[in-house]
Amino acid sequence: MTPMNLVDTIRLVLRQKDLNVWSVSPDSCVYDAIEIMADKYIGALLVVSEGKLVGVVSERDYARKVILQGKSSKETQVKEIMTSPAIFVTPEQTVEDGMRIMTEKRIRHLPVVENGKILGVVSIGDLVKWMISAQQQTISQLHDYIHGKYPA
Repeated sequence: MTPMNLVDTIRLVLRQKDLNVWSVSPDSCVYDAIEIMADKYIGALLVVSEGKLVGVVSERDYARKVILQGKSSKETQVKEIMTSPAIFVTPEQTVEDGMRIMTEKRIRHLPVVENGKILGVVSIGDLVKWMISAQQQTISQLHDYIHGKYPA
């Protein structure tokens, strides 16, 4: 068994996930976007126009740019509050790259795009889960090594 680590690719993380990608049009009203997020138990949607990723809209965007500003979620369009241009990773970037980007940009969801095609989304939770698994495998291997069970 190969240990998972921070140099593993985002592609490996995607393989462990449900690959449903939920999206919304930039012209949709914010209420519809929030309704999809609530229905799917997700914290962000990709904003897609003519098959291209143009942004990301999150619960945080809604809270800060609609609720706190007293706007109407039924009269505000997604394009008014989305993060654009979208910050994304490629499937060949590493888990460490993803964590660094999320930390620097203070975001919790990263679309994964390859040659303009959306492959999926990784969340901060996905990457933390991957890292914890990597640490557990390393600890197990060290334990086996200490107790003479490590393969030669």
